[in-house]
Amino acid sequence: MADKPFVVNDRRKFNADGEPRPDAAPSEPRPPRDTTPEEFSSASHAQPKGPQAVPPPPPHLREREEDQGPGELPPPPTAEQTEQAARAYDATVERLDNAIHTANPGMERIPEMSFERLVQSVYMQAIMQLGGAAEPGQQPQVDLLGARQSIDMLDILSAKTKGNLSESEDHLLQSALFESRMGFLEVTQLLARQAAAKQGAPPPPPGPSIVR
Repeated sequence: MADKPFVVNDRRKFNADGEPRPDAAPSEPRPPRDTTPEEFSSASHAQPKGPQAVPPPPPHLREREEDQGPGELPPPPTAEQTEQAARAYDATVERLDNAIHTANPGMERIPEMSFERLVQSVYMQAIMQLGGAAEPGQQPQVDLLGARQSIDMLDILSAKTKGNLSESEDHLLQSALFESRMGFLEVTQLLARQAAAKQGAPPPPPGPSIVR
């Protein structure tokens, strides 16, 4: 049996320069792929077109929204929910205090919040907003709008706690409210005089004289 010659067919379609070879065999067309209904459905879901519908809320939330009118507050928590939140808060605060005390053995524990501390905190905030925290020789930074809100907070405390305070608590609150209001008047009058002096206008009349 005679040996048949070994023939090597070059099936490359491009030559070394990247140009198509004239003697290359044409590519056979690929058969069209059959798309099953499942594949078509998954493909259509993979690329949604247009706005998608938002699923409705759960029934219990939908009933709450229907019962709640526009601008109304949601229903308050139940007594059980309030008690659970208070217990969890107290336990977390205790763990935090213990962790701080362990990391800083010489540090004193933060005193518990009281009505006196609340009044003093709002009062000191108002004084700082009126520039009372500036160091000697420094330009005071005044926040009139913030000071006004702090003074109004003291006023709300005075109105809402009327008749429910001890004599010492009421004395502290009224003193803080009086001092902060007087500081507000002094600062606003000073700023008005400074603005008039820059414009060359006569200074505004002084405010009411109050014996302190």
